[in-house]
Amino acid sequence: MRSTRTPAAPRHGRRTLLAATGLLAALALTATACGGSSEDTAGGEPGAAASQAIDQGKVQIPAGIADKLKEHGIDVDQWTAGGWKDWDKDKWLSEAKDFVNPVIEGLWKPERMKSAKEADKTLSTKDAAADQGVSDPEPAPVEATAEKTPYHQNAAPVGKVFFDSPEGPAVCSGTVVKDVNHPGKSNLVWTAGHCVHAGGSGGWYRNLVFVPAYNDLAKSEAALTNANPSEIAPYGNWWADWASTSNEWIQGGSETGGAGAAYDYAVLHVKPESGSKSLEETVGAALDVDFSAPSATEIGSMGAWGYPAAPPYNGLKMFKCLDRPGRFSLSPALPTMYRIGCTMTGGSSGGGWFRVVDGETKLVSNTSIGPTDNTWLAGPQLGQQARVLYEKMSKTYGGQ
Repeated sequence: MRSTRTPAAPRHGRRTLLAATGLLAALALTATACGGSSEDTAGGEPGAAASQAIDQGKVQIPAGIADKLKEHGIDVDQWTAGGWKDWDKDKWLSEAKDFVNPVIEGLWKPERMKSAKEADKTLSTKDAAADQGVSDPEPAPVEATAEKTPYHQNAAPVGKVFFDSPEGPAVCSGTVVKDVNHPGKSNLVWTAGHCVHAGGSGGWYRNLVFVPAYNDLAKSEAALTNANPSEIAPYGNWWADWASTSNEWIQGGSETGGAGAAYDYAVLHVKPESGSKSLEETVGAALDVDFSAPSATEIGSMGAWGYPAAPPYNGLKMFKCLDRPGRFSLSPALPTMYRIGCTMTGGSSGGGWFRVVDGETKLVSNTSIGPTDNTWLAGPQLGQQARVLYEKMSKTYGGQ
């Protein structure tokens, strides 16, 4: 979640909510397994899969990725030995077609995961000033509540997205979503654009990994000191072998939000660090994405899930907020975003927003921005451009 400073605005009272138990019950999809095993989009044409082979302990980068790195003057042999830590501007791949993410087995160990900092960026007052003509009054804060454990029984599709940035290990949240072209065998994860790409001033982040049901039993930091990796990552680590975000985020996203904020969404295609089953088969759950972009006035209740990591949270536990959404606009020239009252902090970025449609829970947005006092969250509407990005990912990479 990127923080934003906003001018004082009138708060509305708490609106009528869908009963928490109703949304929770719809979301509580029991897992069947537990164990590691175009024009408007920035998807580009994926090259060879970014998974890797291990030959007598030596990491082998697939030819497609090796060729891509060489094109940019990157030392292929040194990449997995630490060369990826070179964030020189000329070597920081930024174009949509240049995403590379070779697996470095064993990189994301429990201690490194716990050291990851929230992906939190500050918007300027000017950028964050809401156009009150299309923004509803600021919502009253909704205290985030802890999700019930075990997570794989109560919120199976939700997890954490880890990645490396120039500042070091970082973390967001993400959601397993269905693959329309490969029913029952999805390897797709929905998150925020700023969790995969730095925007106009940077490039693709590196070593992107999704960990579903992270810390499944919500153990404390002390209890996790000598924890088995399976307690931290019950389904293992899932490396992104392709990522897509909007052109608007790549070109206009920035540390101060920029024009890309209303298009701050991304989809990952992932593969297990070990094993062969799909993510959906392994986790036992995935959610449909609602691309109808319904008006906030048409939605009675919406819930945001994620792993807030900035104080007073520590990123070890999953939380959720339920509220009736309002409208939020950064500029009359940009699409209106959804906004709900919520006290979740940085680290919840990219976490799914869900609503119930005809008894089925669907992903309708993701956490993008919020104020520095952590009283509300805002997320993008997912319309036709988001649908094209998703379908291109499904058709090009789904099923692999």
